[in-house]
Amino acid sequence: MDHNAEGIEAIRREDYEQAVKSFSAAIEEHPEDPIGYINFGNLLATLGRPDEAEKAERFFQKALVLDPSSMTALYGLAGLYFNAERYDEAANLYEKAIRGGIAGADAPFMLAKSLERSGKPKLALPYMQRAAELAPEDLQVRLSYGILLASLEMFEPAADELRHVIGADPENADAHYNLGVLYAVSTQRKDDALRHLERAYTLDPDHMQAKYVFDMISQAEQ
Repeated sequence: MDHNAEGIEAIRREDYEQAVKSFSAAIEEHPEDPIGYINFGNLLATLGRPDEAEKAERFFQKALVLDPSSMTALYGLAGLYFNAERYDEAANLYEKAIRGGIAGADAPFMLAKSLERSGKPKLALPYMQRAAELAPEDLQVRLSYGILLASLEMFEPAADELRHVIGADPENADAHYNLGVLYAVSTQRKDDALRHLERAYTLDPDHMQAKYVFDMISQAEQ
């Protein structure tokens, strides 16, 4: 087993000290191979501490210097920026990954989330739509698509997405909450709005926003 494989196995065992040793050995043995830097970057990013994130960034950047076409390094760095709320930088890297031909729904989904969180929902929409087309069974993608459509006041397709999520997962509190709010702001279906809001905070008692909106609508109806 080579040092990179040893490090990955150590991560599976949550033996992070051994993983550090293994990836350090991999880099020392093959300093021009980007894999060791990528693995070390992923390890540091997994630890989730701010000081480790700075180190992880340097490892991913080193891997990209060695291999600018490495989608793994690009993705690792993009995820690091997203988690650090550096959404514009994350969006730039996810867009590069898509232009580089990376397949699957994750890249357009993460690009959409990055654009959305950087205050550009209209730019996010086509990428979220593409993610939903590529992963129609992924309820998190469909929920996010419905929420984004609703934020852009595209209420009918938003309702379709949210109802789809609830149909597949009747206990999805976030879908019930967002559908309840949609009914409240865009229709006269106050009873349906209240039903979904109540369902949301029943499923998730910590969903205080659902209870707040439910109470607000109920009081306005009196």
